[in-house]
Amino acid sequence: MTTPTILQVLPALETGGVERGAVQIAGAIVRAGWRSLVASAGGTLVRELDRLGAQHIQLPLDTKNPFVIRANIDRLVRVIQREHVDLVHARSRAPAWSAWIAAEREGKPFVTTFHGTYGAGNALKRLYNGVMAKGEPTIAASEFIARHIIETYQVPPERLRLIPRGIDLERFSPDKVQPHRMLQLVKDWRLPDGITVILLPGRLTRWKGQTVLIEALTHLKRTDIVCVLAGSDQGRTQYHQELERLVDGQGLSGRVRIVGDCQDMPAAYMLADVVVSASTEPEAFGRVAVEAQAMGRPVIATDHGGSRETIIPDVTGWLVAPGDPQALATALTDAVDLTVEARLRLAEVAIQHVRQHFDQQAMCEATLAVYEEALARRSAQQSAA
Repeated sequence: MTTPTILQVLPALETGGVERGAVQIAGAIVRAGWRSLVASAGGTLVRELDRLGAQHIQLPLDTKNPFVIRANIDRLVRVIQREHVDLVHARSRAPAWSAWIAAEREGKPFVTTFHGTYGAGNALKRLYNGVMAKGEPTIAASEFIARHIIETYQVPPERLRLIPRGIDLERFSPDKVQPHRMLQLVKDWRLPDGITVILLPGRLTRWKGQTVLIEALTHLKRTDIVCVLAGSDQGRTQYHQELERLVDGQGLSGRVRIVGDCQDMPAAYMLADVVVSASTEPEAFGRVAVEAQAMGRPVIATDHGGSRETIIPDVTGWLVAPGDPQALATALTDAVDLTVEARLRLAEVAIQHVRQHFDQQAMCEATLAVYEEALARRSAQQSAA
């Protein structure tokens, strides 16, 4: 097989699991000696693509405007022709519609990664979402997502490939974080000495459960805890302001920090005594829980979605009912009160668990194997035609 050119398509390259996964795979494509293209509306991760040797193509793919989606079909057709693209991999619904039609027009294999459950309350929404199940194959990030695809979109199981997301175990490793990086965050976040830190990473959007954690803090009745909400509001200023009002209204202004996006998450995890993922809707995978375990930190996550596959309950963390501040407060108490010996045992098991099941290299190898499979199938079809 000649050196293939792979085009990944997604809305933008800001922070998030979808974006991080695209960058990881872009790097793996380059390391395999293939040509790696990523089309998006741009963002902060474009610089990382450049560093990895991948090429970014700026297109207005971050819109649901039907006229722009239609125009993006022709834009992507031109990219496929100009760059001699061999396979298109779509990671989000609106750009996937443009990418699917463009790939079909040019006779190129089309692969998707199904990153979430999406809202599927009526036939129109299911039709819109259904483009993410048109990949041949379609990649599911968890068993939870695979079941959802089969049940909701009637996709035959043989068309699915289960590839859990992986993390960079060189980056997310406790012994790689130097003290000065943690001290910088202590200064930036104004953390008092000797304080217990509860960290909730995630963009500021309601379903990530920041309000649930704030309510849980009111049940703890302790003053030796600071809660850090680390994540960009991505323009959701009203929700950001709502969180600030809730913090003030609950008398927690000295115990909650809303710090914005964090560029050094390994150091942030090392500062944390407990990491929380309080999502009220199911996570397709739940990268936060895996990253935190890789750093040896106790994790509390909600008992649905991908978290059930990434956390070993009562061993590497706790699973609590979604949207239940009292249950979260109880788990927080258990986590904060861990003895030094128990914390060390948890860390050892959690790190080993992640290294065994959620290695970025394994994810990349499995994804490139899907590309090879799709390319070989299309080649065979063209030879038989």
